[in-house]
Amino acid sequence: MIKVLFVCHGNICRSPMAEFVFKDMVKKKGVADKFDIASAATSTEEIGNPVHPGTRKILSAHGISTEGKRAVQITRADYRDYDYIIAMDQRNIINMRRIIGEDSMNKVRRLLDYTSMPGDIADPWYTGDFDQTYQDVYRGCEALLEEISHTHGSCYAGI
Repeated sequence: MIKVLFVCHGNICRSPMAEFVFKDMVKKKGVADKFDIASAATSTEEIGNPVHPGTRKILSAHGISTEGKRAVQITRADYRDYDYIIAMDQRNIINMRRIIGEDSMNKVRRLLDYTSMPGDIADPWYTGDFDQTYQDVYRGCEALLEEISHTHGSCYAGI
């Protein structure tokens, strides 16, 4: 089982978008049973709140539901429990390290670092551009899945 945790500031826009896009990708490839995928926040501001309406709307347009998702905060134990801890931007990494400590096992990276154009995913909470965020998240998730496929090889055939 490959465990992936997506992380952003509040866990209502970008990280749940990545969580549900990635879940949809692995489901369509027929390998959902090989993954445990979740998302979390670095802050406590939105804990317990549902996914942002803008994220729900863009995902719904792509046939993806976020039903039941509520914001949670990353914990120190998550570092032990997840294989990949994927931040949406550099600020998330800085804030995450205050919670989880040092990344001695190199589990923490930004989502777009898996692509040919590394960088931060802009927060649509501020930009209002959920379409661009979706495109960046989708591109990052595709690249992450490709990386996992190469890293885990034949034991995850079909990825």
